[in-house]
Amino acid sequence: MRLDGKIALITGAGRGIGRAIAVAYAKEGAKLALAARTLSELEETARQVEAAGASACVIPCDVTDPRQVEAMVAKTLDCYPTIDILVNNAGIVGPVGPLQDNDVSHWVQTIQLNVIGVFLCCRAVLPTMLARNSGKIVNMSGVGGRSLSAYGASKAALVDITETLYQELQGKNIQVNAMSPGSIHTAMWEETHAAAIALGDDELAEWGERVVTGRGASMERAAELAVFLASDQAGSMSGRLIQAVTDDFEGLTPRVPEIMESDAFLRRRVELR
Repeated sequence: MRLDGKIALITGAGRGIGRAIAVAYAKEGAKLALAARTLSELEETARQVEAAGASACVIPCDVTDPRQVEAMVAKTLDCYPTIDILVNNAGIVGPVGPLQDNDVSHWVQTIQLNVIGVFLCCRAVLPTMLARNSGKIVNMSGVGGRSLSAYGASKAALVDITETLYQELQGKNIQVNAMSPGSIHTAMWEETHAAAIALGDDELAEWGERVVTGRGASMERAAELAVFLASDQAGSMSGRLIQAVTDDFEGLTPRVPEIMESDAFLRRRVELR
């Protein structure tokens, strides 16, 4: 098993991709700390994790609240001796529609959850990883799109955070990567689709339907990529953005040294000279 004995803290673990990653990690031998805002959803994920043969520590948490994030990490360390893996999956799609029509508070809330939440979780977990000189961080990125300015901005920011952390953590044996799962039929997708229809944005609604049904994205594929990035298969690869649908990540292991000497899988692909 690729994650045998590893301890993983997963945010946004109550449903959707977060739940799929938790179950996949459980099947690969990991022990889980599951965090999200809704206790009933976390408890259902915990039941599925335990059915897969792993232990689960349930921690209700709003990752935008620094005190709750610190308490989440403390609770994880009460349940387990350390934290080997952090998966920053908690997020929202934010306001749908033209930027000039977006509600300001909803736009700011999107950045708070999708970006500030990741900052707070990394900040809280890194001391434990640094003390052991070991760790894996997986940040859930994605792509923006028409009428999704807050979401797109937040996901681009996560790639920059990933690249910056890689540079800061060189020589510490802590790898941090971002993953793009593709457009998957989740509750978040349904919320986006419903909002597009309510706005009368038929083009966005039709685009969403085409993407979610036509590009090969799935919960299973996303979870498999999350396992890859948290396991020894990813080796020393760090600071990269890997896409579940378009990137043949299963074949990357022998090429990791080459990747780390190149601009492959970076958001900024061209250097000024």
